[in-house]
Amino acid sequence: MPDSPLPLPPTPASNRPITVAITGAQGSLGQALLRRWHGCGATLIALTSSSHPLTLKEANGQPIPVRQVRWRVGEEDALTGLLGEVDLLVLNHGVNVHGGRSATDTVLSLEVNALSGWRLLERFAGVVDARNQDSDRPRAEVWVNTSEAEIQPAFSPLYELSKRLLGHLLSLRSLDLARSLTIRRLVLGPFRSSLNPIGVMDADWVAGEVMRQAGWGCRLIIVTPNPLTYVLMPLALLGRWAYYQVASRGAPPGDGEGTVPLRNRDR
Repeated sequence: MPDSPLPLPPTPASNRPITVAITGAQGSLGQALLRRWHGCGATLIALTSSSHPLTLKEANGQPIPVRQVRWRVGEEDALTGLLGEVDLLVLNHGVNVHGGRSATDTVLSLEVNALSGWRLLERFAGVVDARNQDSDRPRAEVWVNTSEAEIQPAFSPLYELSKRLLGHLLSLRSLDLARSLTIRRLVLGPFRSSLNPIGVMDADWVAGEVMRQAGWGCRLIIVTPNPLTYVLMPLALLGRWAYYQVASRGAPPGDGEGTVPLRNRDR
């Protein structure tokens, strides 16, 4: 492991490397984060809906070992066993229908950008609660990429609506889930990717900034050229925290936290 501070240390007793799982691993940011964590000595799991093999290489051309696991939105329960191996889960997947507003586009945006991330968050929290007796594990973390679209226009209404929903769900549920998880919110400006080919920031540079701020211990990680976001986002989160504290109540510890009663599905 490098000498620089890391968001998660190796397991103290066995000194095993931490295990990092990243959704949206085929995207530019997902791959950049995988490379950064490889440089930190982590064991990597790439969660992706794609059937194409993910090939990552170091700067010198050496292959980067990564375990690729295919999953589909709506089947988060199937990952429960795998999540038991994970120390850090990065929720990074998303879809952008741009100017679309059809019923199909609406369902797709809400499921991929908001509800699947929320379900994975809850499922991971349940797994972490069940294993918290194991002193040989570091405190688990979740990083959630909500995007700058939480509070700024993205010229894609359904992308904005779905990301805002994810952001509000994260704010609400963090009041309870933060008891057992360290939760970091990634608020990222436009970086070049398949979702945004005209982004002004390089994905690898963004990944480096994310890692650096996480190493500082930041729970709110903002990387954007827009100065307004650095002012408006903390204010928005403070307002939500105050409102949700007053207007909602959580379940007692151990009373169903981390479980998601999903609707029955015919397969």
